[in-house]
Amino acid sequence: MSAPTPRRGRRPGRPPSQPDGPDQRQRLIDIALRLFAYQGYAETTLASIAREAGMTPAAVHYYFKTREQLFDVIYDEHILPMRQRIGGIFETHADDPVEAFTELAQRFIELAAEHAWVGPVIFGEMLSDSHVFKDHIRRRMGDDGRPARLIETIRRWQADGKLNPELDPALLLGTVLSLTVLPMTASRRWKGDPIRGHVTPADIARHAVALLRQGLRPR
Repeated sequence: MSAPTPRRGRRPGRPPSQPDGPDQRQRLIDIALRLFAYQGYAETTLASIAREAGMTPAAVHYYFKTREQLFDVIYDEHILPMRQRIGGIFETHADDPVEAFTELAQRFIELAAEHAWVGPVIFGEMLSDSHVFKDHIRRRMGDDGRPARLIETIRRWQADGKLNPELDPALLLGTVLSLTVLPMTASRRWKGDPIRGHVTPADIARHAVALLRQGLRPR
């Protein structure tokens, strides 16, 4: 993920400090996501988004009154569709955990390939001492019990002999993310690397699926 670009002088014409319709709104969302990835959600204020956009804070407020309102828009337009794309995998493969987790891995790679900010935001917020972003996610997702149900499902699969009993149910989802989204994020910096420069998303998917298929099966 590249660092935000320094602010440049304005070009002739309409000043960018003025509202400019839906394209400007999407531009601000894109800038916010890039800043979330680069410096974290807690450090990204509307004022910093305005600076990066070359706009006045008042012009940004035309679109988003608060950072929380901006987050809600990002959740509805970006995060929720991603959740929907991975939703239902465990129901579809209720009796085949190996297939469920390998399909989940492939879906994670697709999302990371389409949205460069996903990896830095996920891992940055997982490691951050700040709980602001996580609290917003919990508020929007609600307490639907999905994490607890997944852990119970994993334990049931293990008890039924369908999943490796050596695996820790609480760590498995994070392991899949580490095998997929993490290398997808790192691969954007591997251009020209003599060892890893050849790696493509297809290579990452094949590697992750091979490890999962071997590691998930009961011994």
